[in-house]
Amino acid sequence: MALQAGTGKMFVAGEAGRIELIVDTPRTEARGIAVIGHPHPLQGGTATHKVPHVLAKALAARGYVAVRPNFRGVGDSEGEHDAGDGETTDTVGVIHSLRQEYPGLPLVLAGFSFGAYVMARTVEVLRGQGLPCPHLILAGMPWGTIPGHRSYETPAVPSTTLVVHGEKDERVPLGAVLDWARPQDLPVVVVPGANHFFTGKLGALERVVGGYLDHLPQPEASH
Repeated sequence: MALQAGTGKMFVAGEAGRIELIVDTPRTEARGIAVIGHPHPLQGGTATHKVPHVLAKALAARGYVAVRPNFRGVGDSEGEHDAGDGETTDTVGVIHSLRQEYPGLPLVLAGFSFGAYVMARTVEVLRGQGLPCPHLILAGMPWGTIPGHRSYETPAVPSTTLVVHGEKDERVPLGAVLDWARPQDLPVVVVPGANHFFTGKLGALERVVGGYLDHLPQPEASH
C-alpha cells in the first residue's frame, strides 16, 4: 500500500535491532499519540495491512500522531518473530520514545488480531511501570486456542477499552471473545456479518472506532 500524504517513516532502536515506524501526522496540532499493532507476521501481517491503516486513519483524522510499527522481522524492522514477547517489549519501547518526542500528550493504543494481543499485553506492562493507558482499541482480538495456530492468553484490560469483533470471524470465534470479556463485564461491539478481516465492513469498523474516539474525555497530560 502506497504511503499517503501526511505519512512518513522513521526508525527507533529496539531490543533486537531497529524498528520501522509508519507515522501518520495530523494536519492540525497534535492532540495525542497513538500506536497501532498489525496482524500476525507469519501470516503476512504488516503495518500497511488494511485494518491497521483504517485505525490509523481514524486516529490521525482526530489529531493523533498515529504510529504503526512493523513488528520484528517485518518490512525494515530487524530481528525475528517472537510470538508476542519481544513484540510487546518493542512496543513498550516505541511508546516511551514517542512520549519523549511528544511530552505530555495523552496516549491511545490500538491493535488488530495479533496486534491487538500485543497491545493488551503492552497495557499490562505499562500499568506495571506506573503508566496507565485507559484508552485501548482491540479489533479481531485472539483469545484461547485458535484452530491451526497457537493459544493466546490475552490479559484483562481496562474497563474503558473498546473491543470490536466480527459476527462471522472465522479465525477467532465471537464466542471465545465473549468468554474472555464476560468475567471483566466488558462490552463487545459486534459488526454484523463481518469476518476476521472486516472484509466489506471497514466503513462500519471506522465508524465504531471514530465514535469511541469522539467521546473520549479530554485526559490530563501524562508526565
